[in-house]
Amino acid sequence: MTDHADDANIDDSDLQAVEKLADAAARISSELSQVIVGQGQVIEELLVAMFAGGHCLLVGVPGLAKTLMVRTLADTLSLSFNRVQFTPDLMPSDITGTEVIQEDRTSGAREFRFIEGPIFTNVLLADEINRTPPKTQAALLEAMQEHQVTAGGKRHQLQEPFFVLATQNPIEQEGTYPLPEAQLDRFMFQVFVDYPDEEEEFQIVRQTTATAAASVNEVLSLAEILALQQTVRKIPAADHVIRYAMQFARLTRREKGDVPDFVTKYVSWGAGPRASQYLILGAKARAMLKGRAYVSTDDVRAVAAPVLRHRIVTNFNAEAEGVTSDEIVRRLAELIPAGAASADVGNRIPPVFKEA
Repeated sequence: MTDHADDANIDDSDLQAVEKLADAAARISSELSQVIVGQGQVIEELLVAMFAGGHCLLVGVPGLAKTLMVRTLADTLSLSFNRVQFTPDLMPSDITGTEVIQEDRTSGAREFRFIEGPIFTNVLLADEINRTPPKTQAALLEAMQEHQVTAGGKRHQLQEPFFVLATQNPIEQEGTYPLPEAQLDRFMFQVFVDYPDEEEEFQIVRQTTATAAASVNEVLSLAEILALQQTVRKIPAADHVIRYAMQFARLTRREKGDVPDFVTKYVSWGAGPRASQYLILGAKARAMLKGRAYVSTDDVRAVAAPVLRHRIVTNFNAEAEGVTSDEIVRRLAELIPAGAASADVGNRIPPVFKEA
């Protein structure tokens, strides 16, 4: 059994789109490298989420160029960009917009007029999203899910494409408001932004303490991005690849019974169906970025950690023993067979590879 699915729905134009996205990804990475040193894995995960139409939560300590990375990425993709610094006194209308009374000078008639907030953009950077109360955090929910804002009983459609890239500081928790599970689930990926290694930090210091300021060129237009997003959904995924992805989510649900012992011991709540959807969408986008018109189990494994790490709620046992959600995902990847041959060895669970 191979990872290829029926590609009857893929035509020549779609194959050209696959080649175009693979080429564009290389060019985007090249442009970003002029401003951002390292962080190749982070950039790839951001691109996967963007072309899959998802949102990202970036977690990292201050000073790792998260804001600069998002702004530069928006520039290479010719997308409009707004940044909102989340604070405890931020109100929902500060993000979505508000209605004001406007008077017609000729007739004297007054009417309400909606003034758009910063959310009306292609890329919204929600900086330190956990610094604002739940009421304001919830203002993003409708926009993230429905790509619209409701104000004064009227719906206002957001411009496509629309991405929310939120940042969160993992160190300081005093005076913060942890994101509710419902909102965390709206983020396709949770991306870890780690410290640079020694050589990367040397390059960062050398570049940022000189007078020269690097700039980037536009790689893709807005219309091209929308077309590529549509092509991502056309990429075929074989049934066994879909079942393989589903197992990552289903085996985290301890209340459903037949799960590994380490899940029963360390997990309070598992991932929902949206995780399975994002695993396949992310795998499709990654396959296109790699220049392939089909999805493999390798693609699913590559996106499993960013999709699942914020959807698996660990318990006290895990905290006491230092077991993270990433460790749970790693163990699941070792347990779930990645091919028909490995599924037959040792009667490993689960039997995701079935003959038609």
